[in-house]
Amino acid sequence: MTTIIDTVIFDLGGVLVDWNPERLYKKIFKEEEEMKYFLSEICSPDWNEEQDAGRSLEDATNLLLEQFPKYSEEIKAYYGRWTEMLGGAIEGTVKILQELKAANTHKIYALTNWSAETFPVALELFDFLQLFEGILVSGKEKLKKPDHRIYQLILERYKINASNSIFIDDNLRNIKAAVECGIHGIHFNNPEQLKVDLAAYGIH
Repeated sequence: MTTIIDTVIFDLGGVLVDWNPERLYKKIFKEEEEMKYFLSEICSPDWNEEQDAGRSLEDATNLLLEQFPKYSEEIKAYYGRWTEMLGGAIEGTVKILQELKAANTHKIYALTNWSAETFPVALELFDFLQLFEGILVSGKEKLKKPDHRIYQLILERYKINASNSIFIDDNLRNIKAAVECGIHGIHFNNPEQLKVDLAAYGIH
């Protein structure tokens, strides 16, 4: 592959940070079926993504409390016990990030769908977030992946050339959007595969 990559952009959740609401709700619900229903129909991915796009946690919580009063305690737990959804760093990817930083051959940034209100907690918990030259947080920008505008924003803000950059995300939808914006994409499955995929671009 002859493309010269000078910039690597990482997603965070599912790539560098292990985040899963089931980690919390397995403690709350006795029946797995009810937990699955709750996380697909009430505190659903679509509902959560609105916080990633800038909706306040208070507004998000109140909206569901009005609609589903039967689940009031479970709904309040989503952000009241949010840190219990975190499983820690994905160490293999963190090692790749650290090696990239130490080599000093590429600029490294992060582009994440994350609530502006919970992201400061992540900054306190994960030291490796200091390794990035810049982090674009969707909740702060009130734009989220896969909206093309958030990809254009990171390119403009940090003066990145799309064709010389690569974006790593565990969500294929977000990779497709990046590619549509002229950015190279790697669909993340695990750190071992990521090393192989980066090597194909001459990044070791």
